[in-house]
Amino acid sequence: MSTSALSTSIPPWGASRLAPYPTTVRRPHTTVTVDAVTQLGVFRDHSGQVVEMGKHGTSSGTETSTTTNSDSRNDQGHDQDSSQD
Repeated sequence: MSTSALSTSIPPWGASRLAPYPTTVRRPHTTVTVDAVTQLGVFRDHSGQVVEMGKHGTSSGTETSTTTNSDSRNDQGHDQDSSQD
């Protein structure tokens, strides 16, 4: 391969996939630490004041296995349910 062929080489395939970064959003907190007692994140602003970051719910679920034929080949299924607050 000649040196002129190397200088006009094709750019890497990933370069054509590059795009500008999306617009960033400034968050109201500057640091996050973990409270030793509650094990929850504590968000603080630039002056050290605690910032409320909103609430989130919790959820739980159960799954029960069922067998409808136990004499030869099992015909199995399952039930699921969940709750969220």
